[in-house]
Amino acid sequence: MPDTGSRHEARERALGLLYEAEVKGEAPASTIAALPLPPDAYAADVVAGVGEHLAEIDALLRRFAQHWSLERMPALDRALLRMGTYELAHRPDVPRNVVINEAVELAKAYSTEDSGRFVNGLLARIATEVRPEEA
Repeated sequence: MPDTGSRHEARERALGLLYEAEVKGEAPASTIAALPLPPDAYAADVVAGVGEHLAEIDALLRRFAQHWSLERMPALDRALLRMGTYELAHRPDVPRNVVINEAVELAKAYSTEDSGRFVNGLLARIATEVRPEEA
């Protein structure tokens, strides 16, 4: 199944929810539970998956981020990287290049001028480890 507009929109929604959870200092599952209407199934899966695997995801980000602590990263970039890392590590149905390209596009649209390159480089390094068959 091709990854088209609806998945892109679901990722945008997931990014917003992960960012909201971080800003509020709450678990991603709590952010979803507080919504009056549930998000798209893919967005819900990504948000819940990031929450469920947060320790593993953050460990990967800390290991592969060169000269950047996780806490020093902009919150939006951190949310994007967590989302992309979750998809790379736990959604083998989504091609590696799709995960990285979508994260880069979202970084360019919503974060800083340098975020696209930063997100691309870090997710590419993580992908080499978690998906060596696609490298």
